[in-house]
Amino acid sequence: MTDERLMWKKKPAYPVSTKLDAYLEEYNRKIEIPIFYDDLLRFAGSVVVYDAEGEDTLWVRVYYSDSERKEIDLSLKQVYSILHSDGSDRIFQYLNIDAVDYCTFGNSKPFRIKVRNILNDNFTYFYVKKTDASRIYGLELEHMLSPYNLNFLVYKDTLIEEHIAGIPGDVFIKDMLPNCSESEKSQLAKEFVKFNERCMIRLLGDMRSYNYVIVPVHDFDHVVYRIRAIDFDQQCFEGKLKVYRPQFFKENYIMVELVRGKLQHKSVDQYKIEERSIVAKRIISSGNRINRLVNICKSDDISLDDNIALLGNQIYDLTLDVNFRKCKTMGQILELALDFVKRNYQDVSMKQIIEKKINIP
Repeated sequence: MTDERLMWKKKPAYPVSTKLDAYLEEYNRKIEIPIFYDDLLRFAGSVVVYDAEGEDTLWVRVYYSDSERKEIDLSLKQVYSILHSDGSDRIFQYLNIDAVDYCTFGNSKPFRIKVRNILNDNFTYFYVKKTDASRIYGLELEHMLSPYNLNFLVYKDTLIEEHIAGIPGDVFIKDMLPNCSESEKSQLAKEFVKFNERCMIRLLGDMRSYNYVIVPVHDFDHVVYRIRAIDFDQQCFEGKLKVYRPQFFKENYIMVELVRGKLQHKSVDQYKIEERSIVAKRIISSGNRINRLVNICKSDDISLDDNIALLGNQIYDLTLDVNFRKCKTMGQILELALDFVKRNYQDVSMKQIIEKKINIP
């Protein structure tokens, strides 16, 4: 297991470049919104938010003066409408802003907005954060290379993210994993192997148990579990390859032990190959969109020179591709990593086609 010393105490937030800004506008990610992150910082006070067991959640519920509360509520309803609907004010009368929470932990210090439909008491969340180029690259890569689509908006220095529903990994491991059946534990082990591989391929770091969620999906007579990342600000920043592999964080130790206890080495290798193949197919099907994003990332400044050199050398040790050592930006490393996976998939596919042709009587 690794620990936090593998990582910087605090990653800096990187500005959005002109090219990335144009990309966001082309793909409808850049949309004018009526409120900014800094506006929400003008709260008059706060109270601690506790969980059901009375533990501090590291979130505080903030409140605003009467003169500002009405304007903030209206603006947050507009943001919700832009994010989830057509942006009109027709649904405002059915919405209520139940809570604005502020996270005191981590790099991004987000606001979490709870929006309730007053007609049926259904509610959802969205998040307001400071814009960070690393996070935007992470969100876009998750949208294209994972099984899940993501909805987010960027306007100037403010980032709006939809809520990703699921059970926080640390909560699931502590409270629910012990009660899972043996077959469910085997399925979770398989999913963790695939999640681990996917994070490494697209260089998404810091997937400690509280940075991903477990999503139970009911399928006929059993439950299938999926693992989803929920924090993307450690995309392509750290220099140590282990940071991009969830298996090396001590918070995931129980999940690693689950893999060891439930899966044979051949099965682990099989699931890794499956995930690489799926990611390769997504790279190919994403076409020009992912090519454009990676090309922008190649010229962007989202890490430190020492981190870039270290990661290039460590991936070279893994792949023996000398080009990784020549990289000058994290975007160049990302391009080579994705191309390496895609080439291997295409080479194997072509080999199988040739072998089948040879065996035709």
